[in-house]
Amino acid sequence: MTILTVDDIDTYYGNSHVLHGVSLEIDEGEVVTLLGRNGAGKTTTMRSIVGASPPRSGSITYRGEEIAGLSSDEINGRGISLVPEDRRVFPTLTVQENLRLAHNLASDPRPVEEMYELFPALDDLRGSNGRNLSGGEQQMVSVARALVQAPDVLLLDEPTEGLAPVIVDDLREIVQTVVDQNVTVLLTEQNVEFAFDLAERGYIMDTGEIVFDGTVAEIRDREDLLETYLSVGTADA
Repeated sequence: MTILTVDDIDTYYGNSHVLHGVSLEIDEGEVVTLLGRNGAGKTTTMRSIVGASPPRSGSITYRGEEIAGLSSDEINGRGISLVPEDRRVFPTLTVQENLRLAHNLASDPRPVEEMYELFPALDDLRGSNGRNLSGGEQQMVSVARALVQAPDVLLLDEPTEGLAPVIVDDLREIVQTVVDQNVTVLLTEQNVEFAFDLAERGYIMDTGEIVFDGTVAEIRDREDLLETYLSVGTADA
């Protein structure tokens, strides 16, 4: 069953036309990756879905209901949470306060203690301020803050950006655990291998347009796509 449909959206930043007729579909319980170089339009697509950069035309439906035009808070309240690329952890709040704030804003949240079970590394950091955390720790807080709101759809925008390989491995396991709990995931990534390990299907973007969609296996086998749009060869993927 399709849970999220983006249909022919055009999104602008001021007078700059950024997304050109972007369409994609995600089925419930599925992991889908959105791939492309920097500036391809991946983040803008995510922001359009959650209402942060509303499209000027086209349609976005969630469980059959039109959500384009709703506020970000309304979309979040319906069950779609975004973990942004820049993490946006509150620097002067502790880990516990960051999680508690997200918990209090949700209509039917998960217990905060569950987040420490999912992210054991955060347990000893409950009283640490956000600004004192490493990049990997901030990313864990950012993901946990989204998950505590019990979303049905989790949007992850470049979650491995700037993370050490060991943290990337931990994050892969965490995302897989989330998927096993029937959360639908849309993932943007430049770390192609990370995306391929988790996703079943993928879309490739270039200059604000979808240029290919198919299974991860199909993308892996297309050396022309990997080299042209993702700057990797088959040996890397």
